[in-house]
Amino acid sequence: MNDPDSGEKPSVSGARDAGNTGRPKRSRRRKGKQKGATSPSAVSVPAGQAAGSSEPAERPQAANSGINARRNKRRRHGKSPGGENVRPLAPVGQREAPHEQRQADGHKARRKHRGKKSAARAVPTVAEAAGLLPTIDLIAEQRPAPAAEPRREFAPAQRMADREHYEAPLYAALDLGTNNCRLLIAQPTRPGQFRVVDAFSRIVRLGEGLAARGRLSDEAMDRSVEALKICAAKLKNRNIRRSRLIATEACRAADNGEVFLERVREETGLELEIINRETEARLAVSGCSSLVGREAKSVVLFDIGGGSSEIAVIRIGDNRSSRLANHITHWTSLPVGVVTLSERHGGRDVTPESFAGMVSEVEGMLANFDCPGESAHAPEDFHLIGTSGTVTTLAGVHLDLPRYDRRRVDGVWLSDDEVTAMQARLLSWDFSARAANPCIGPDRADLVLAGCAILEAIRKRWPSRRMRVADRGLREGLLTDMMADDGVWRRGRHRRNHRGGHRNPAKPEGQAS
Repeated sequence: MNDPDSGEKPSVSGARDAGNTGRPKRSRRRKGKQKGATSPSAVSVPAGQAAGSSEPAERPQAANSGINARRNKRRRHGKSPGGENVRPLAPVGQREAPHEQRQADGHKARRKHRGKKSAARAVPTVAEAAGLLPTIDLIAEQRPAPAAEPRREFAPAQRMADREHYEAPLYAALDLGTNNCRLLIAQPTRPGQFRVVDAFSRIVRLGEGLAARGRLSDEAMDRSVEALKICAAKLKNRNIRRSRLIATEACRAADNGEVFLERVREETGLELEIINRETEARLAVSGCSSLVGREAKSVVLFDIGGGSSEIAVIRIGDNRSSRLANHITHWTSLPVGVVTLSERHGGRDVTPESFAGMVSEVEGMLANFDCPGESAHAPEDFHLIGTSGTVTTLAGVHLDLPRYDRRRVDGVWLSDDEVTAMQARLLSWDFSARAANPCIGPDRADLVLAGCAILEAIRKRWPSRRMRVADRGLREGLLTDMMADDGVWRRGRHRRNHRGGHRNPAKPEGQAS
């Protein structure tokens, strides 16, 4: 059959079939698109095949040659802008039937009336990819993606990171105690929590010899000033929004405490304040508030320091405040710590008799503390919380750690029997055995049993079935109070609730990490 516009009409299969007069007719639209074609069919016919031959064995070969011819043509003319979007060619022998071909043409016409979306129009059908329909119109309609698209993808993430960095200021807390000098630099994260950016801790023994002389020794002050110079350098290298630097019992009790702080100011530039014992007790509670479970109704929290020991009795009712320190009903500060007690009774060579004498001295101090004791049966809603080197050392020895690991110690529970066993174990060791333990070391070997004596007196006054260990204290309390006062968590919560709905005023602001 000859077409006056485009010459001889090829068969649907791509091979010439001159004698087949019953084949379905091609649409006018298809004829118009094939005008000007130099070859009557996109599928070439082998040279030895007759024009009317339609043997099944030769058709796959003819189809393959037609596919290769179209591929070579595309290589000669170069890759089109949308070439990578073309669908894979249909397998040989699985070409679309005339009805499916007309159905694909109908889909194209409907897409055209929907607005000619470039992304959809850029992908031809299987029939177009096979060469049965031309793709030149689709290629002309395709538009490249705007050059600014990658910037729109990454710019919001960068702006979010910049905003989070801006909204997370740095806070610093320094605690110069009788035995240690500690620094924490942190930034607030989720409500009631913060992330530690930098930290420093060193045993300086500022209160060494204080109980006997009533003054800070020159050697102890020199060690402390050197440690504070390191802290000053860390603070100088950070953009600190707010800081609080405190000194506790050693500077409180020493006759030359103020003179020492003046020297610190001149040599390091740090302004330290001496806090009173009540403030110290409240800060200890604030630093450990997240370790008080929701089921607890009453807690006794104690901080065994180097020169003093703070004890706070906490009773929690139905309306729990976001600041646990608001639930303190009774508190006391004993003028004794691990340094002062070990100096009076000897901390290097401790016998069962000398240990009992230390416990008896602390019990006499607690007898003057006017506070009702808890039930001797220690109900489940009552427990102890200890925050000091003494209780963390007991936990490390109990866990048999090869080296001290704060992540495993902080928050661990110890039963009453386990605490008793650990104290008896330490008491059976001599000084060298205690110094060899990786969780004690030589710096604490002469202090740990004095701390155990203070702990034993507290356990006798407030018996409990369990005790929770806290590797945290005044620094965490300082950071928590500063962040809460500035409202950093409250504003963050307000922003999140503002985006997602109304704020729930009954929900507490969160607790310290």
